[in-house]
Amino acid sequence: MEPAFKGKRVLVTAGADGIGRVIAESFYRGWASVHICARTAEKLERCAEELPGLTYTRADVSRFEDVKRLFADIEERLGGLDFLINNAGIAGPTARVDEVEPEEWRRTMCTNIDSQFFCAKLAAPMMIKAGGGGIVNMGSTASLFAYPHRSPYAASKWAVIGFTKTLALELGEFGIRANAVCPGCVEGERIEGVIRREAAALGISPEAVRSGYTSQTALRTFVGAQDIADMCLYLCSPSGAKISGQVMTIDGFTENCHI
Repeated sequence: MEPAFKGKRVLVTAGADGIGRVIAESFYRGWASVHICARTAEKLERCAEELPGLTYTRADVSRFEDVKRLFADIEERLGGLDFLINNAGIAGPTARVDEVEPEEWRRTMCTNIDSQFFCAKLAAPMMIKAGGGGIVNMGSTASLFAYPHRSPYAASKWAVIGFTKTLALELGEFGIRANAVCPGCVEGERIEGVIRREAAALGISPEAVRSGYTSQTALRTFVGAQDIADMCLYLCSPSGAKISGQVMTIDGFTENCHI
């Protein structure tokens, strides 16, 4: 059987480590031509060494000038684009709303939602030219629930849902589908940092915070990066060809988003 992504061109933002690296490698193993971006040259170079043929651009996707350069590289190296995985994001500050600095709010919004707009804006013409494609925007369970002490993050991730559903309606006539993937707590360095900061803000132990998160899920567990990658693969594969405008939650079924 021919690999599902042979001949397809994929961009994964923040694809040099964490969830993005697992997504990029999963498409790569499916024979896609994969381009990634990140802000750290060393991580990008290591990925290119470990995944021969993968291409990359050092770029901060919260800056439109960087994104324009990124897409110029994609046009030059891949000749176009079929799938965009808008994975870049940050956790933002952990603080009550009156303690959040405007600079922290703006940085979170720029990274988590402005970057998705910038990339979708430049990806859409490429996908129209290609005759169709797919966009996967990374949301969060914070896209669905209130999230005390994380107002910038929650606001940015709720915005992802509205943006995604609108893209699906705007671009559907061109054969472009758009979906949001909303992970719960994903094992790794990022969630460990969130747990430490939330514990400090609430004056409780990290163990209590972790227990609070896992106790809210039906499966009583965090999810893995490969779980998220598998959903991205499905949505971009022929099996997901009629799925658009949807919010795909991967969290073990979370009841709410605060301990």
